[in-house]
Amino acid sequence: MGRKNLYETAEWNPVTASHLLSRALFGFTKEDLEFALSHTIDDFVDNYLLKDLPEPQSPGFWVTDPSNTNRTERSYELTFWWFNLMLTQGYSFRERMVLFWHNHFVSQLSVVRLPQLMYWQNKLFRDYAFGNFKELTKKVTIDPAMLIYLDGQKNRKEDPNENYARELMELFTLGIGNYTENDIVEAARALTGWQVKDLTSYFDPDRFDDTPKTFMGQTGNFNHEDIIDIIFTKEAVSKFICRKLYKEFVYVEPDETLVSEMAQIFRDNNYEIKPVLSTLLKSVIFYTDEVIGAKIKSPIEFILTLIKQLKINQPNYDYLRRTANLLDQVPFEPPNVAGWEGDKKWISTTTLPARHVYTDNIVTGEEAEIDIVEFARTFQSAENAEQFVDEVTGLYLQFPLSDNKRQFLLDTLLDGSAVYDWSTHNENSEKRLESFFKALFRLPEYQLC
Repeated sequence: MGRKNLYETAEWNPVTASHLLSRALFGFTKEDLEFALSHTIDDFVDNYLLKDLPEPQSPGFWVTDPSNTNRTERSYELTFWWFNLMLTQGYSFRERMVLFWHNHFVSQLSVVRLPQLMYWQNKLFRDYAFGNFKELTKKVTIDPAMLIYLDGQKNRKEDPNENYARELMELFTLGIGNYTENDIVEAARALTGWQVKDLTSYFDPDRFDDTPKTFMGQTGNFNHEDIIDIIFTKEAVSKFICRKLYKEFVYVEPDETLVSEMAQIFRDNNYEIKPVLSTLLKSVIFYTDEVIGAKIKSPIEFILTLIKQLKINQPNYDYLRRTANLLDQVPFEPPNVAGWEGDKKWISTTTLPARHVYTDNIVTGEEAEIDIVEFARTFQSAENAEQFVDEVTGLYLQFPLSDNKRQFLLDTLLDGSAVYDWSTHNENSEKRLESFFKALFRLPEYQLC
């Protein structure tokens, strides 16, 4: 990628606004695009995407009841609740960041076992979605779900367990090569003493190793907060998390110079996430030709984007959950502590056909309430076949469409008739529109954002 200035604000136009919405939200409509363009990029990013929102209502009374042990039913309710938040969050980047943190500070429901604990961890990610990464790290370290998932509650002075200490440095803050095996040993001792009872964690001083530890060149009777404070004196932390943000939201191959510039903003703002995101989402580096349309949609992005684009108000959340399972991204169930790898791993000989089945079923109304003819008429160009193809593809595809593929879509819509014969009021318009949208959503370009 060419050298760009992180601090140079991008032009704000339909192309850049569409790109921002496609990366920041789980789908958008033409009305959303018009709304974004009615504001400046500064206003839209800072006062809408990154605005602090009230806490949403919980999925139910059961989140505070540890005796409610219907795990399957509650895990489904939790997933449906989160899907609904993703779809109804408005012009907010928050749920997209909650998913990012879920794939950073990984826990698996199958290990934690209590959906209640996964809810409270999910809430923690929401509370700190744009907040202080250092404070979030401290909170996650004694989060009940994490204590169970990485054996923190088994960590006691007589028998230190190193699982969380290792992942804290390798996957959560520093990255490989920025700590020693002895640092892991000493950090594990400092992390002793934490237990889980019902839905809360508590500190048991009898299980804590209160003898001196030597960690990263410093010696003292350190506890978990001391260890994290020491870790955050290392410049590697800011680069590690900014590299991950870059790979997730900008481009899969990070530009290390730009990562270093982002990391400087991060450190200058005492590890507050919001200033980094604000700068990044306005910067010309976010809107280069190499970046726009170059990210493979994750299954959750793919599934929800279609629902939003087709304006389906009451989706079958269980069908969405089952499809997410087929596409290898089950909420609250990343594959391992390293999380979902993403990018090209999302597309395989199994998952791509499953994506096609999903979009076909939504378009034809088998798994959604949709009147495809009435939906088509929401576009101003609905009665002009060529303009309609251009308007729809211009809205739904971030990656440029070739002339051949545009012609293919037009031919699919016309189904052998002449351009001037097209009308949504024709007897066979429903089948033609179904064929058109099915073909559109099966395109490789639709898998990208």
